[in-house]
Amino acid sequence: MPSKLPLQIECGSGDHWNRRTLLRAATAGTISWLTPLATSLSRAAEDAPRGAPAKSVIVLWMQGGPSQLETFDPHPNTPIGGETRAIKTSSPGIKIARGLDQVAEQMEHIALIRSVVSDQKDHERATYNAKTGFRPDPTMVHPALGAVICRQLTDQLDIPRHISILPNTWPARGGYLGDQYDAFQVGDPQKPLPDLTRAVSEPRNKRRLDDLLDIVEPEFSRGRLPKLDQQKTLHKVSIHRALKMMSSEQLRAFDIMSVSQNLRNRYGNTPFGRGCLAACQLIKAGVRCVEVTLGGWDTHINNHQLQQQRMAILDPAMATLIDHLKEEGLLEHTIVLWGGEFGREPRINGADGRDHWPHGFTVAMAGGGISGGQVIGATSPTPDLETSRPDRNVKNPRNIADVHATVLKALGIDFQQEMYNPPIRPVLVSEGKVIEEVIAS
Repeated sequence: MPSKLPLQIECGSGDHWNRRTLLRAATAGTISWLTPLATSLSRAAEDAPRGAPAKSVIVLWMQGGPSQLETFDPHPNTPIGGETRAIKTSSPGIKIARGLDQVAEQMEHIALIRSVVSDQKDHERATYNAKTGFRPDPTMVHPALGAVICRQLTDQLDIPRHISILPNTWPARGGYLGDQYDAFQVGDPQKPLPDLTRAVSEPRNKRRLDDLLDIVEPEFSRGRLPKLDQQKTLHKVSIHRALKMMSSEQLRAFDIMSVSQNLRNRYGNTPFGRGCLAACQLIKAGVRCVEVTLGGWDTHINNHQLQQQRMAILDPAMATLIDHLKEEGLLEHTIVLWGGEFGREPRINGADGRDHWPHGFTVAMAGGGISGGQVIGATSPTPDLETSRPDRNVKNPRNIADVHATVLKALGIDFQQEMYNPPIRPVLVSEGKVIEEVIAS
């Protein structure tokens, strides 16, 4: 037996029984029985999110498929570039499309994944893929990202934790997790939430509720399956949640008209701008996931002009959202995720439009532990549009599942765990791989 250990470990030092010390000692052969433990600790540390995990997500959903070439991946002065010109950003070496001038000033907070690829070219199927991270499956309905987040992270809120503002045809759903995880849908935030004011006096309203719960509810349940309400209809649960929400002070988070006119003007006088302002307030109140939709990106005709119109709405809203979150001390805890179901084709068609293109488009991420001021992947300025493998025109291709896995990891959620889809079918939270460059070290 050697007189002393080859590796000296001082008690109380920074190296005293930490992961690296165990691994070094095991490697040196001095405490070989700890090799499995050291390896396990090493892997656990590598899999853990760096720093404090994010708490919430704001999804800026661009329904219709925004053109990467007119937004975050311009190729000016090339055969595919069209009329778009590029501008410099606050991050040296990164250029985005003219028209996103305010967003360009926030680029140090934004990571651009320019090489997202998909095999879904239909709006409905691609929307399902983008919102859930899975291809459509006839045997189940997968939950949207916000539903998964709310299932994995617990809260005590009176208002819904998963909210969709200006929802489109296919809003975020709870899927096999249940309807209780569906996004709560609201319209333009300048309008008050409907059905919150009682139509009768408080005593009369209480009598109505007592009759509903004490007389009507038992009759409804008579002869039905046991625990039908708790497991299926959620009738009583929904009533009590609604009543609690109606009297909650947290409802003020939906009210954007009480904030200064100057702040509202910064976001832009549009439903989407107001939606982004409401999203910031809701996140501040503790909501886990807010989706704000801006439609109108499906530009099969007159692409350049229509994309410019959308960007005029997007630019002040997205830039101010990032800046406002930063001002409120929320940006480091909140992930802002921008994207649509696919991009637009590099080829300009006969109607001056661009058709659907899932073979290389952009998703943007900011805040919440995301390492901004960088670009992941690239699309070719001179792609081979006749190839049977258009993904070969993309450098470092990533898929939608990878984006989901990255967001979930930043939130500290084990995306490789299994959830159960009735009847007791194990399903991974995500099948993606983390885009490691995006997670801040």
